[in-house]
Amino acid sequence: MDKKAKKRLDVINKKLQTLRPRLAGSKEQADDPSELAELENEISKLEAEAAELRK
Repeated sequence: MDKKAKKRLDVINKKLQTLRPRLAGSKEQADDPSELAELENEISKLEAEAAELRK
């Protein structure tokens, strides 16, 4: 894995650390149903990109 891929993976992991608690909070207090869907989509995209970088 090159430096650029490692850096991108670090950025993805940091974003996921902030998005997962937001998703959990949004599930508990569902004020805006579209926000829940947006967070789930963003997390799934980032996880897919991270999996691709780890190959």
